[in-house]
Amino acid sequence: MLAQRINALLPQTQCTKCGYQGCEPYAQAIASEGAAINRCPPGGEAGIAALAQLLQLPVIALDTDCGAHQLLQVAVIDEQFCIGCTLCIQACPVDAIIGASKLMHTVLPEQCTGCDLCVAPCPVDCISMVPVIPQRSWTSQDAARARAYFEARQRRLAKGPESLRQSPEFGDSAAVIAHHSTTHDTPEVGSPDHSDKQQAIARALARARARRAVRQTS
Repeated sequence: MLAQRINALLPQTQCTKCGYQGCEPYAQAIASEGAAINRCPPGGEAGIAALAQLLQLPVIALDTDCGAHQLLQVAVIDEQFCIGCTLCIQACPVDAIIGASKLMHTVLPEQCTGCDLCVAPCPVDCISMVPVIPQRSWTSQDAARARAYFEARQRRLAKGPESLRQSPEFGDSAAVIAHHSTTHDTPEVGSPDHSDKQQAIARALARARARRAVRQTS
């Protein structure tokens, strides 16, 4: 299908800046409704050029009403102000935020797409978007990884009411990993992807605990 070919060229950030509820709805709108191909800020000029080539349309400038193209960014939570409301967890389209109700949350930078959908819902304005270092553009490999995380989240939600990414004891990384493994679609245990995900969660929690410990002793 044409919509699938178009979707394969989109960055899969699911940021909704195009005016549609994700990359696939935007792709369908381009294919069936003639929506403009220049409404994806994360894709930038390269994305517009790829869509233009596929659809045999002229290359046009990015519609800045949808936002400006930026290099890859990730969300960062200032945990000293986080109140544990879980609104950012619910907003994240790729399950890149972990935490528990009324306890500190943290972001898995390896999983974050930079969509910034978590920023607006935060009632204490403790989430900011920061550039990835070294700075670089979004790649097709990033898009493939983001699509996999997004589709895993959609499968999880389709099974029933949303189960937030929570752990009874946020300070216990093993508990978070065990909880995540039993409540989310994850790669098969023992596979390289599963091991990488466990390590990413453990690293994120270790960083959060270290920052909290420094604040408590200073």
